[in-house]
Amino acid sequence: MPLSPQDQIRNQIEASENILILAKNKPSGDLVATSWGLFHFLKSQGKNPTLLDCGPQAEKLSFLSRPDQTEKEIKGARDFVLSFNTSRNRIIDFHTENKIDTFDIYITPEKETIDPRDFSFIPAKFKYDLVILLGCQNLDALGEIREKNADLFFEVPAVNIDYSSANENFSQINLVDITASSVAEILTSLVRSNWEKQVSSDVAQCFLAGIISATSNFQNKKTSPQTFLSASWLIEKGANQQEIIRNIFKTQSFPFLKLWGRVMARLNWNEGLKLAWSMISLEDFVQSRTKPDELPLILEKIRDNFSTGKIFVILYSETLSKSIAILKASDLESLKKIQTVCEGELANGHLEIVFEDKNILEAEKELLAKLESQTEK
Repeated sequence: MPLSPQDQIRNQIEASENILILAKNKPSGDLVATSWGLFHFLKSQGKNPTLLDCGPQAEKLSFLSRPDQTEKEIKGARDFVLSFNTSRNRIIDFHTENKIDTFDIYITPEKETIDPRDFSFIPAKFKYDLVILLGCQNLDALGEIREKNADLFFEVPAVNIDYSSANENFSQINLVDITASSVAEILTSLVRSNWEKQVSSDVAQCFLAGIISATSNFQNKKTSPQTFLSASWLIEKGANQQEIIRNIFKTQSFPFLKLWGRVMARLNWNEGLKLAWSMISLEDFVQSRTKPDELPLILEKIRDNFSTGKIFVILYSETLSKSIAILKASDLESLKKIQTVCEGELANGHLEIVFEDKNILEAEKELLAKLESQTEK
């Protein structure tokens, strides 16, 4: 009888020592908190996990126990071997010199001459035994990480953990649960089934923060009875629900409130489409001292407080000639229908559409036209 994905992941983790944790590009609060919790858990199991820095999202979760070390990029992932065939000419000495722009290796052969054919350059194995991918529908979701380390994902066993129905099941082991509310809920179920007595309060706090962040404090439609059971177990393990809620939802920074005010001041309404949309310029981010990472939460708040709306959009300028739209809808199925017309990437409950070589007014015009065409079908 074949092993379940959960059993395969348990076996891979137990057999591995150096484990790389990767979340999708521009990770959500769920993915940041969950990756931190997974890092702490793996450390407690005597593993050597590596985690990349999660960027601005990490600032909102500073109340959680952060990993003691994160990396800006994948460094030193594998060795390369400069090999010399000594069957005909032994090497009797060597030394190296690390110069400004070169690293020189000096070798002394037993015989005076060296045949270049005796040299070979061999890539060694990667230093990682396992890669765990969180919230990635495919490898492209990793962005530059995939582009710069393409061989890594073909040579090292990988685990794909996600809850999106659009996941392409691209890894050797795929744990994709489309009924789950979050990646945090899936990880909670995994560790509870296999390491129930070995989950610390720090791990539980991170996983519960992921669930609460993904479900807007158990208020969105992805929340299920299993979500509440997972949350209840994490609280039993030492997670502090009120602290998480207070830090994620009850306190907003002054810069966030300034950006929210700018969004609301430019809010537009289309009765026919039941569409509420707003636009944010580069200057707005500068003046409010914020970044685009704040916009999904603002859009979520608009949707939660605008019962007559069905489509909610914030358009913003990434550069003077590149614009991005973030869309939410009253339900996931509606958002998927919009995606068939507008394309874009669907993740973390919103659709992100990139308009290359278009300023924000041109992007607005194109988006409205596409939404109009979608309603006519």
